[in-house]
Amino acid sequence: MSLPAYDLQSHSLCSDGALPPAEVVANAAAAGIRVLALTDHDTVEGIDDALAAGAAHGVTIVPAVEISAVHGRYEDLHVLGYGIDHRDPQLARRLADARADRERRAERMAAKLRDLGWNVDEALLAARREAGAPIGRPHLTQAVLAHPANAERLAAEGYDDVSSFLPAFLIPGKPAYLPRTRPTVDEAIGWIHDAGGVAVWAHPFWDLEADGEVLEAIDGFRAEGLDGVECFYVTHTPEQTELLAQRCEELDLLKTGSSDYHGPEHRLFSRFGAFDAHGHEADLDALLR
Repeated sequence: MSLPAYDLQSHSLCSDGALPPAEVVANAAAAGIRVLALTDHDTVEGIDDALAAGAAHGVTIVPAVEISAVHGRYEDLHVLGYGIDHRDPQLARRLADARADRERRAERMAAKLRDLGWNVDEALLAARREAGAPIGRPHLTQAVLAHPANAERLAAEGYDDVSSFLPAFLIPGKPAYLPRTRPTVDEAIGWIHDAGGVAVWAHPFWDLEADGEVLEAIDGFRAEGLDGVECFYVTHTPEQTELLAQRCEELDLLKTGSSDYHGPEHRLFSRFGAFDAHGHEADLDALLR
């Protein structure tokens, strides 16, 4: 598989990535990426730094954001907004409100973790608050993993990283989880359109499993104004990729792809270009206009 020259989802320290925006861009350039989107969760804070780094490294930066949204029983679907005006004041207010709601939820989940006997590293969370960075479930997990008083219990119960602890306590049905209620997918699509961008559903088969359920969701989101689907993704199978690409062609939706880069040490999302389009093409022109 030859590596693509684009990667349309990546994350920095401004949300749940491991590196500052400029380092994300530098790593992308070193990997041969020439078109990159920095898509931090519910924030556009890092885009100006990414644009400056892109100019220095010869990488075209697509101003973008990844909005966490709810839809029916699904409480954490992600809508990518590409080509947005990242300085739009209305978008800034909306994202700030979403982050504040997310932080209040995080505080309630931290209390539930304490009720379950876990210590939570408040200094780690306070540092994120002071930096204006969001606090999500990965950060709550890190606050548990980092607290020395939890070391013996973590070892005894077999939790040694975010990917083992978070699913055991902080997903639907688990004891420290609390549901989200907003924004909805259609609201997220509207926010992106109001900021001049195009709205793309991120990694459908990461959040949903059944083919029919994914196709039904695409049809419904299209009726709400969705512009595209992230068909090419690091965990999508060839069959899933083909199914998504075919539906996009039937509905005249944009096709995008990404490695969902979170940093060089991430267990799953550590390498730029680590996805396969399986013979299809991303609709880059529509994102770059």
